[in-house]
Amino acid sequence: MKVKKSSLPFHPYILLFISILSVSVSSIMIKSSDTPTSVAGMYRLYLSVIIMLPFVSWKTLRSSGMNTKDWRTVLLAGLFLGLHFLCWMESLVYTSVASSMVILSLQPLFVMIGSYFMFRERSNILTILCLIAALFGSVIIAWGDIGVSREALIGDVLSFLGTILVSAYMLAGQKVSRKIDANLYSVIVFFIGGSVMLVYSLSKHMSLIEYDSSDWTYFLLLAIIPTIFGQSIFNLLLKSIGATTVSVGIIGEPVIAIILAFFILGETISIFQFVGGAMTLLGMSMYFWVQSSNYAAAQYRSN
Repeated sequence: MKVKKSSLPFHPYILLFISILSVSVSSIMIKSSDTPTSVAGMYRLYLSVIIMLPFVSWKTLRSSGMNTKDWRTVLLAGLFLGLHFLCWMESLVYTSVASSMVILSLQPLFVMIGSYFMFRERSNILTILCLIAALFGSVIIAWGDIGVSREALIGDVLSFLGTILVSAYMLAGQKVSRKIDANLYSVIVFFIGGSVMLVYSLSKHMSLIEYDSSDWTYFLLLAIIPTIFGQSIFNLLLKSIGATTVSVGIIGEPVIAIILAFFILGETISIFQFVGGAMTLLGMSMYFWVQSSNYAAAQYRSN
């Protein structure tokens, strides 16, 4: 991958680790609430928009160079994000979390293929092997829990569609990342994605306001931790390290979630989770080591 010069305040891989840790907390939070997921997802994105608005640099719009095609890409990115959440949530009605996780772990592969055709980004054999190791680790983690929903084809298809959609979301973000401020981009796509889930919630006649104060606190925490410190940082990193590297980081989310569940919820770690998690972390570490070396070399050459 061609690494671009960046003016980030911290090393991008430090920010990537923070964002992965943040989105990993969401699974722990979701387990502690009984609110409808589409409603929680809607408020998660809408509240993120409200919190981020004061930090949006609207003046950059004048010098952004965004054309109609670019704005269409931003609109599609927001739709992809909202539809991804809906497909992912609906898939869990038919299939297990484990089965969905196996399919979702294919995201970096789809993004890598898309990056080649859209941006002509090439990956060397070592990078590909590291990615395969990380993906294989994700399969091992889920394999111990698959079996209950092996025949749940509807859920598998929905999970596959969700993976395609989130991959397209990442690629769309990278396509416009050099023209639009990352915070402004996040605010727009979060608003559109939240609106998609609003329409879905209304179509299912779900209550939008009758929730306890603890539920509203839950919505707010979802907005701050996994969205602002998670998804928005992912969007910020698309310009400097690209969608493929960000996607590889995302497959580490289940591993960190398993570790957090062990310490916070007291859940046990199976042999499949231990072996698969170790392989995923090893593959990711090697991948990031290669990419970080490339990033450092690119930054040195640009100075």
